[in-house]
Amino acid sequence: MDLTGTSTARPLDGILIADLSRVLAGPYATMLLADMGAEVIKVESPGGDDTRSWVPPVREDGVSTYYAAINRNKKSIVLDFQNDDDLAVAHALTGRADVVVENFKPGGLRRFGLDYGSVRDRNESVIYCSISGFGSKEGASLPGYDLIVQAMSGLMSLTGDPDGPAYRAGISVFDVMAGLHSTIGILAALRHRSETGTGQHVETSLLASAMSGLVNQTSAYVAGGVTPHRMGNAHPSLFPYEPLPTADNDLIVTAGNDAQFRKLVEVLGVPELADDPRFAKNEDRTERREELRPLLVERLKTQSAIHWFDKLNEVGVPNGPINTIAQGLQYADTLGLEPVVQVGPPGDTVPGVRNPITFSGFAPRYDLAPPTLGQDGDEVRAWLGAATAMTTSTGQEER
Repeated sequence: MDLTGTSTARPLDGILIADLSRVLAGPYATMLLADMGAEVIKVESPGGDDTRSWVPPVREDGVSTYYAAINRNKKSIVLDFQNDDDLAVAHALTGRADVVVENFKPGGLRRFGLDYGSVRDRNESVIYCSISGFGSKEGASLPGYDLIVQAMSGLMSLTGDPDGPAYRAGISVFDVMAGLHSTIGILAALRHRSETGTGQHVETSLLASAMSGLVNQTSAYVAGGVTPHRMGNAHPSLFPYEPLPTADNDLIVTAGNDAQFRKLVEVLGVPELADDPRFAKNEDRTERREELRPLLVERLKTQSAIHWFDKLNEVGVPNGPINTIAQGLQYADTLGLEPVVQVGPPGDTVPGVRNPITFSGFAPRYDLAPPTLGQDGDEVRAWLGAATAMTTSTGQEER
């Protein structure tokens, strides 16, 4: 099957993904896979993916920027699972797919014959990825919203001022993590299938991704018996590693080891602090941060943030200003990262954000702009019909 028309060889060329997911975690995973060559058929209800209506903001053409962020390189077909004809199309699609991705409530697709067991009966080698909020066991009935997981995982207990309210992260961080973990799981399962010929059920959840993604914070409790708490912008194990005021704006200063701290205080004109026994080692600086902070701030306030940014970069001390999103994109561009790409055929492109991975052997593709609702339904139905007829007449399956 070739619905995309891509010509440059990529590692997932020829892999067909039936994407039954919506909102963020699943669509993000399938977009990353599509960038690497997979042919992704986005299955939507008649109302469309929820994010189509999550506005503002919108592009100039009225498309939700949220939806556009995670749905390039896909084809869209509208299927109402309550409709027998549409359900038959869903069965045919999942029966031919290499990968099925879904984020319905666990068990929610069983009544349509689209759960893992049912799809596997039709398609023995399928890799079926289920993404949930709280897993498929005791948490199966719980709604999987990122904000709820941010709260219940403990992340919000870490975010905000020590004496202030808990805050959510500025993005749906565990949806993104679960999407990344799902991508890794799918790629591993594809590799396993290439060696064994067998498919499998890959399961991820937002809460499991949170437990892993909180890394040192969950480890603090598991390995050290310590329950982390809100520290504002401070780091529990490093100092300085936070915003510090300068003559105009705050500057993030991260002296992550003793050598970097020595360079920092040399640039600030107080080299004696590196040999002060109160601050000589990281654990000393962390324990006595309230003593050290005003000594650093006193020097930082003599010059602007950009002045210190340049001086500290010259000697290799990690630091940076607090940018807006616009400034962040502009800075990435000055570094040659080219964060903005044009997606779609020449002459009819829309802007998007570049896939973050660079490969020496191939380039991620940006062939297809995020599809309008159901725009490829006729094409997908026609292919399924032709493919089914070919299988019937030849006894061989062709994807």
